Amino acid sequence: MKLGGSIVGPYQTPEEWGKLLKGSRFAAVTSPISHAAPKELAQAYLDEAKRLSVTIAEVGVWKNPLAPDEAERKAALAFAQAQLAFADEIGANCCVNIVGSRGERWDGAYPDNYAPETYDAIVQSVREIIDAVKPTRTFYTIEPMPWMVPDGPDEYLQLLKDVDRPAFGVHLDFVNMINSPRRYLAAEAFIEECFKKLAPYTKSIHAKDSIMEQPFTTMIREVAPGKGVLDYAKVLRAANAAMPKEIPFLLEHMNTDQEYAESYQYVADIADKEGIEIR
Repeated sequence: MKLGGSIVGPYQTPEEWGKLLKGSRFAAVTSPISHAAPKELAQAYLDEAKRLSVTIAEVGVWKNPLAPDEAERKAALAFAQAQLAFADEIGANCCVNIVGSRGERWDGAYPDNYAPETYDAIVQSVREIIDAVKPTRTFYTIEPMPWMVPDGPDEYLQLLKDVDRPAFGVHLDFVNMINSPRRYLAAEAFIEECFKKLAPYTKSIHAKDSIMEQPFTTMIREVAPGKGVLDYAKVLRAANAAMPKEIPFLLEHMNTDQEYAESYQYVADIADKEGIEIR
């Protein structure tokens, strides 16, 4: 698998970004530019990634296609379409977003997130984004979240069926779906279930860990690999058995390049002990 992440160190130019990328040892990376970047600048970043044989795994959207405010919703759809077109142009593995929320916070937990009419709007918005672009080199994907669809592998399979578009794929963030004590206490079995069910459709994976606080009531947090309770040897074995060997496996949500380096080494060391190839 292609272990990678995001470049968070300071850079101003593609060359400076490339130097940080080389030092990171990443084989896959999130896109450092959006569709709004001038073509010459975007190409310079892509040339750096190509020079280092690094895959652009994800182009992010991170907007709310379900926003109650109509202007915000339309802007989010337009931005998602532009990002998907950009991902297709550069040949990224996927363009990724969440489905969105039915409240002011774009990624917030609201009762209407699970309303039947919201599900219909999710299906329609994903179709609208894909149909406007008709990508041939990439996939539009949804990152699961703990409090909105899809919040489990079966729910993701149902969404794939209902959207019914060849260019709709899976972004697999298994930690985001560990959203109850039952899943937390049987985390490795749940993660294996995710891989088995969703592997044929998965374009990118997030590599994180999970920890549940002891004070009442339930609070489950994501942390860096090795900082939680997940048995990463089991996680990597399950991923290696189910996934294509070139799948991006991206570390995320770290603040410094040192944090990324430590997490990279932690995962790489376990992979080495397990005889699993990391690029």
